[in-house]
Amino acid sequence: MSENAASDGSDVFAYAENSEIKSPGIVRELDENGSYVRHRLSSADAEQDYRNRRIKSFVVREGRLTAGQEHALTEYWKDYGIDYQDRPLDISGVFGRVAPLALEIGFGMGKSLVEMAVRDPGRDFIGIEVHTPGVGACIMAAHEAGISNLRVIHYDAVDVLSNMIPDGVIDRLQLYFPDPWHKARHKKRRLVKPDFMDLIIPKLAVCGIIHMATDWEPYAQQMLEVQSEDSRIENLSPDGTFVERPDYRPLTKFEARGQRLGHGVWDLLFRKKQCN
Repeated sequence: MSENAASDGSDVFAYAENSEIKSPGIVRELDENGSYVRHRLSSADAEQDYRNRRIKSFVVREGRLTAGQEHALTEYWKDYGIDYQDRPLDISGVFGRVAPLALEIGFGMGKSLVEMAVRDPGRDFIGIEVHTPGVGACIMAAHEAGISNLRVIHYDAVDVLSNMIPDGVIDRLQLYFPDPWHKARHKKRRLVKPDFMDLIIPKLAVCGIIHMATDWEPYAQQMLEVQSEDSRIENLSPDGTFVERPDYRPLTKFEARGQRLGHGVWDLLFRKKQCN
């Protein structure tokens, strides 16, 4: 594949029609002659381009909003929703108090998250989810429960953690049943990797807890390996492996059905070191 400098000396290159441009910060467009050219983006646009190209740990399958979910998003977002922003969030300002914070990544339809918030009114909860019907369902359930200690963010959790969540504020980080990406070629999409730990550990408060759960044993082993190799956290399991489901994590109907069928579920509890 050849590339030729543009006649005006700018950083533009011509490519064959079947070429692929995979470099972050570079876009390919058709010129007036029907040839593909590429050009570099500004630094700000390049950052957004990188975010768009980054390997995601999820695929958005929107589905159709029910009338109740749509109503909840329209009427109650002001009470339970937090708009994405690229600057740190004032957590105590959001909830109007200082309290332990649990943050859940990927809460699905939100039933378990709402149940935890109802059970533990002295703790504040933030849930992050990209699935719009799930966000609507969670807000609807929170409104029906009449709780005030839950907020949701409808955005990519990596961006939220990178830009919105201050360091040292999460008392418990919850990651329950993330997409296991069963196929070998998709394993790179799994969320729990060393770079993910680099993102979440600074966000933990003193003695902060990381609680993960999965029903896919190979992913459970990956979660255990990644966290066990990180010197900043320690496993709370007596034998250095997995723990029984803590009482605060509700048993989902799918989990209960799986248990009846003999399927396993693995919970992991790790704590930030230097707790004293």
